[in-house]
Amino acid sequence: MALISSDRRRFPCDPWKLVEASHNPDDDGTMETLMALGNGHLGIRGSYTLGGSGVLPGTFINGFYETWDIKHAENAYGFARTGQRIVYVPDASNFTVSIDGEQLSLAESAVLEYRRSIDFASGIYECAVTWAARSGATVKTRVRRAVGFEARGLLGIELEISADREVYADVVSAVVDRQDQPASDQALSDPRRPGRHADRILQPLHLEGTDGTLHLAWETAASHQRVAVAVEHQINSDVQPFETVVAPDESTVRYVLAIEQGETFRLAKSVSYAVAGESAAEDRGEELAATAAAALISVDDIFADSTAHYRQYWDTADIVIGGEPELQQAVRWNLFQLAQATSRAGVSGIPAKGVTGSGYEGHYFWDQEIYLLPYLTYTNPQAARQVLESRHQMLPTARRRAAELSVDGALFAWRTINGLEASAYYAAGTAQFHIASAIAFAANRYEWATEDPTFQQEIGDDLLIETARMWVSLGFFGKDGMFHIHGVTGPDEYTAVVNDNLYTNVMARFNLRKAAAVKGRPDVTEREQQVWAQAAARMALPYDSHLGVFSQDADFMTLEPWDWATPREKYPLLLHFHPLVIYRHQVLKQADTVLAMFLQWQDFTAEEKQRAFDFYDPITTGDSTLSACVQGIMAAEVGYGHTALKHFTDAVFIDLDNTHANTIDGVHIASAGGIWSSLVCGFAGMRDQADMLHFDPRLPAGWDSLSFKLTVRGVLLSVVLVQDSITFSLAGGHDAGPLTVAVRGTTVELIPGDDAKVALEPAPVASPSIFPSAFPTTGIPIIGKGLS
Repeated sequence: MALISSDRRRFPCDPWKLVEASHNPDDDGTMETLMALGNGHLGIRGSYTLGGSGVLPGTFINGFYETWDIKHAENAYGFARTGQRIVYVPDASNFTVSIDGEQLSLAESAVLEYRRSIDFASGIYECAVTWAARSGATVKTRVRRAVGFEARGLLGIELEISADREVYADVVSAVVDRQDQPASDQALSDPRRPGRHADRILQPLHLEGTDGTLHLAWETAASHQRVAVAVEHQINSDVQPFETVVAPDESTVRYVLAIEQGETFRLAKSVSYAVAGESAAEDRGEELAATAAAALISVDDIFADSTAHYRQYWDTADIVIGGEPELQQAVRWNLFQLAQATSRAGVSGIPAKGVTGSGYEGHYFWDQEIYLLPYLTYTNPQAARQVLESRHQMLPTARRRAAELSVDGALFAWRTINGLEASAYYAAGTAQFHIASAIAFAANRYEWATEDPTFQQEIGDDLLIETARMWVSLGFFGKDGMFHIHGVTGPDEYTAVVNDNLYTNVMARFNLRKAAAVKGRPDVTEREQQVWAQAAARMALPYDSHLGVFSQDADFMTLEPWDWATPREKYPLLLHFHPLVIYRHQVLKQADTVLAMFLQWQDFTAEEKQRAFDFYDPITTGDSTLSACVQGIMAAEVGYGHTALKHFTDAVFIDLDNTHANTIDGVHIASAGGIWSSLVCGFAGMRDQADMLHFDPRLPAGWDSLSFKLTVRGVLLSVVLVQDSITFSLAGGHDAGPLTVAVRGTTVELIPGDDAKVALEPAPVASPSIFPSAFPTTGIPIIGKGLS
């Protein structure tokens, strides 16, 4: 089994590392993403510290953005007016190394050995190269770097140089402010790719450097956010810096020295970032630069901090697959990305690419609530709460947006950084009202799973009530007595602005039910809650009685089927067909009705789920990276084991195989969250938000075991699944109480410190598809090859 499908590159199968054993310049952009480092706040792409210029090198800080005026070809009331885009902050990872007058370069110099890796167990990036210098010397360079966690604005970089004879080295360490350039034609033609600012973004505020130390600060031109960088250099010799130069776009510290045979020159570069909003202080940048400098610690301490963080992380977040080493490596890479996107984000959202790239402009979507908060809630509850706190802080803006769209309560932006709607295409943006129920759903799950004593009063009830008010004013009671919600777009963006989208209505029903049960709120009347309960009870759920399938929306079953003879090169469809062409056909970008049945699992029968899966799975293109994980989860539930494993495999290799051809723009972090759910909710069959945790295991036939841990109501639950049994272990503690779970309907009471083993009969296998002639037998060509 090969970890990636490309013949141009194969990663050695190491369960705790991703190793690049040879350099292929065609893969540089993708590798910059795969080798990126981050902590949820600070992120640095995995570009070469020396020897290569990089394709999209850069450093990002979550929530640090620039704004611009959105220009619409034809304006209309309520359109998004102000765009937001994550900014490339000044990049401190740069070195140039010249040996005996030759600047080492992967493109121009002779390379004898090459190895680059990222270590999941420690969070340390390493690039080791052996060069044949033109002077005849054999030179070895090694670069290591890591980000901080205790202090989340820190970056540590270590450069080592040695040679088999005396050489003269000229080493330049740089902080580079790469100003954005106008968008490329490719970016303009692909809405998934980031745009660029045409004008200068960062204006220098404070530039100071002396004796190898840099204190620098800038301010964004329009949003007036400030960023400062402080840099200190330490070397293992008594050589002083040859020169220190400061400038708005590149500040450098240069060392010129002889390196004796057998000696290793070590340059340790400690970097600290600090950000702040606009300030009226006279010195502005100087003060912020001083704040950054005060946080500096040694590079060795940053490495130790990263290692300690990941030791603790893997103790509770690791998922182990028995007997599948290549899948295990891919799963750990995805879990590592989840840690890098969320661990130290603080009270903020989680960008769709984490902090690994500028794709989707660094915006927060519904992805974080539906795909990432399940993982966070059960592995890092405090981080989950902070994401929900950030949504709560956006409530004033969401209330204003609701009023602008003539609804009550709060309407959260479809894509945003600062809370304002930044989606210029309303049909696939603002019309996705279902983001409101995603936030309510995530809040309810967090409250249930943690029993956080203050969450409901401080955050949870506000989110439930304000979104319920939005739903009941958006929808209406029709002549048929049912509650309808018209003019919305569901998760499937290939079917837009429809009536009674099933996913939207099912999730709105959940939202309204929970809001109707809120107690003790003086600002909520009994009459208001009665209306919420009635709207939920009478929610319209489109159903095709002829096919026996819930319809994706009121008119979906009347649409013309898509032409499945469309060649593979015409996918994703959004890049090759006008939206109106796609909208009038039965074709899905991603799971929609099937996703509703996963999230609201208790509201549908097993037969209804199987019939829906049989109908929708063949017409789902998977053009969205959010889809394969959900399709796999539901395939497992309905008993299609082979299909479940295939969807899971496609999902787990989305970035490692670059199957969607846009990994260069950053990790698909929501898909990585979906991998966690695929394992825990798919193959272990876990469901929550009822009276207890429920498990219906469906371990793939070729797997020896699956084990993971969940933090549930303050205690750590260990789960080990093998083919014929599932075992639970509840961590002991002086205040740990029992926990009740259900396995295929049988309740099991877990006592702290004891194991509970439950025997499993073979999981039922679903009958063949009940729509054998509705769709072509070949279906859509699978773009993710994964295992072979």
